[in-house]
Amino acid sequence: MHRNRVAAMLAIAAVAGALVTGGCVSAATKPPAAATASARAAAATGGTANIMIYAVNTDGAYWHAVMSGVIGDYGPAVSIYPDGQVDPAHNSELDLRLTHGSFRLSIAALDKKFVKAAAHEPVYPRTCTDLITVTGTTPIVAGSGTGAYLGVRGSFPVTLTLNEVEAKPCQPSPGAFRAQLITVAGSGAIWF
Repeated sequence: MHRNRVAAMLAIAAVAGALVTGGCVSAATKPPAAATASARAAAATGGTANIMIYAVNTDGAYWHAVMSGVIGDYGPAVSIYPDGQVDPAHNSELDLRLTHGSFRLSIAALDKKFVKAAAHEPVYPRTCTDLITVTGTTPIVAGSGTGAYLGVRGSFPVTLTLNEVEAKPCQPSPGAFRAQLITVAGSGAIWF
């Protein structure tokens, strides 16, 4: 009976050893889960990107951009013409100069909607304040990507919002405000 127990224990040990050895071989031939996840993330070519561009107390060409989702980045944004010159009227393109590269958004159609909506300023004459919101799509300018965004394509459906307190007397004109916040925010599908 003692021999049967020893034989059974040896058989169990042999099976356990085979499983452990097989597991080691199997583990050695498979990359760790973290490496697999990293490889998948590196191979990702697109997805949802969330964008917020904002300017505080300025009608100027210089803004700030923050992105999350498939792009996690931030940096200045500058209103420019296609030739790269600064566009103080904001009616052409917006160059996102992020920390890992850059790309441009076409903002011409969005600007036209905004100019039309702003033609009725002040929105609240008694308090000499404005709240203007327009929506539109800002496509990525083809071929504009650099760095990590080389080859980027897609678009961002966005909402542009202006909230401001104008200077008195209440006559809207560029720069004639006491406080102002302009935001452009939305989410879009992009590929690169």
